[in-house]
Amino acid sequence: MFHVLIVEDNTNIRKLMIARLEKEGYKIFDAEDGIKALQILDSYHIDLIISDIMMPNMDGYELTMSLRESQYNMPILMITARESYEDKEKGFLFGADDYMVKPINLNEMVLRVAALLRRSKIVSEHKLQIGDIVLNYDTLSITTKDTVYELPKKEFYLLFKLLSYPKKIFTRQQLMDEIWGMDVDIDERTVDSHIKKLRKKFEHIDEFKIITIRGLGYKAEKYV
Repeated sequence: MFHVLIVEDNTNIRKLMIARLEKEGYKIFDAEDGIKALQILDSYHIDLIISDIMMPNMDGYELTMSLRESQYNMPILMITARESYEDKEKGFLFGADDYMVKPINLNEMVLRVAALLRRSKIVSEHKLQIGDIVLNYDTLSITTKDTVYELPKKEFYLLFKLLSYPKKIFTRQQLMDEIWGMDVDIDERTVDSHIKKLRKKFEHIDEFKIITIRGLGYKAEKYV
């Protein structure tokens, strides 16, 4: 069972969030400000934090910054009435992983929590499982029922990225920036070439496919 800490000074909003997440099977802890949140973190393991920004004593920015400086790496979903780009940028710079603007849709909140926990699990374990297929980030290998594939680094990182966010469309530029970074001797054809190699290697695999989005880039679809 995942443990979620809700940090929100509005009692009614906090109760609604608690009820909705408990319905999904999460164990909920709650605090009215950042100071109480830190006290809870001293005593309990927390998998994810949902934090308001505007709170007394210690606000969401201060809480997030304090946690990141103390090497707490659990996902943090910020929820606030502030919707300007500058406010969102500040939240992400302090270490937030996602951002929602009030009034929030509780069903959307549940989806975002699930997505953040899934990504956190992938990062902490460095493994991604799709049916009987396991991608191991540390060994750059993909294991199926009867075969172990050891991929070149860039091919593995590209496939791992796409499969970590199924259905999400990535532009070629996004993939170039993240997978190849500051390498200057590449262009969009490099991404296309790597995608072509991956498709050829795994054309017999039914669990996933890499889909071309014409004029945009690529996405992965999982079929398990």
